[in-house]
Amino acid sequence: MTYTFKKKNGNCYCIKVKGLLDDKWADWFDGLTITPIENYETMLIGQVVDQAALHGILAKIRDLGLTLLTVQLCDEQVSINGGESHACR
Repeated sequence: MTYTFKKKNGNCYCIKVKGLLDDKWADWFDGLTITPIENYETMLIGQVVDQAALHGILAKIRDLGLTLLTVQLCDEQVSINGGESHACR
């Protein structure tokens, strides 16, 4: 999938965790787009308003017992297995 972000307030982040989550968790993760990927991993992508909000998301990942693999600032376009575009929320 390809995700296209329009910067509003804050930055767009790509967070990869070990374990599978479905999109039902999106509200709990402040509206991030949740995409299961290969190797039993999940990518959470979206706009985070500030560092405090980012730390809140990371705390939720910890609380679920998921292993945090990467946290990166996203460019304007993120591609995961090619395909559909999404706006940064």
